[in-house]
Amino acid sequence: MTNKKRREIIEGRPALIVIDIQESTFADIDIRSIAHMPGYAERMALSREAIDKAREQNIPVIFIQEIHRANLVDFGRELDGDEEIHCLDSNPHTAIATKQLGFKKDDYLIQKRRYSAFFGTDLEILLRGLKVDTLLLCGGLTDVCVHYTFADGHQMDYFCRVIEDCVAGSNTEAHNASLKAMEYLQTGARRSLHEVLDAMDRH
Repeated sequence: MTNKKRREIIEGRPALIVIDIQESTFADIDIRSIAHMPGYAERMALSREAIDKAREQNIPVIFIQEIHRANLVDFGRELDGDEEIHCLDSNPHTAIATKQLGFKKDDYLIQKRRYSAFFGTDLEILLRGLKVDTLLLCGGLTDVCVHYTFADGHQMDYFCRVIEDCVAGSNTEAHNASLKAMEYLQTGARRSLHEVLDAMDRH
C-alpha cells in the first residue's frame, strides 16, 4: 500500500541553493584534485539560468562555498577517500565563480568545511529567517555535496528538489545513482531546469 501525496515542485517559500560552483570549475587546469564527469562545467554554467530566474521572481539565492584552511587542519577524514587536497583558502580558484554565476557581494554566502551545506554552518538559521520550505538544489558534486545537503534537508523536513540539468557528479554512474537515491527519499525530487523555471514563474 502506498501513501504518496503528489507535491508541487515549490511548496510554500523556496530558496535556490547553489552548491560549490567555484572558480576552479571553469579554470584552465589540466589536473584536478577531484574527478568530474563529462560536461561538468557546462552543467554548472547552466545554473545561471536558475539563478537569474530566482532573482527575477524574488526567490532567495544562497551560494555555498567549500573552503579549507591552507594548513589543512579542518579536512578531517575528507582526504581518506578519493579526493586530494582542494578548495584551500589560499587558492584564488576557491572563490565563487562570480562572472559565470553573476554572484554579488551582498548575496547570501555560506562557507562549509564538510560535504553537507548544513554541517557546522548557519544555513539552517538563514533558512528559518527567510521562512523557506522548499530547497531547489544545483551545483556539484551530485554524489557528494549535493547528495549530502539533500539528505540533511530531507531529514530537517524541507521539500527538496534537485535540478537535474544543473548538477554533475564525479562520474556518470555515481551521478545517476545519487539522483535515484534522492528520488527515493522524496518522490518528484528530480526535476528538469525547464520545470523549475516554469515553477518559479508560476510561484
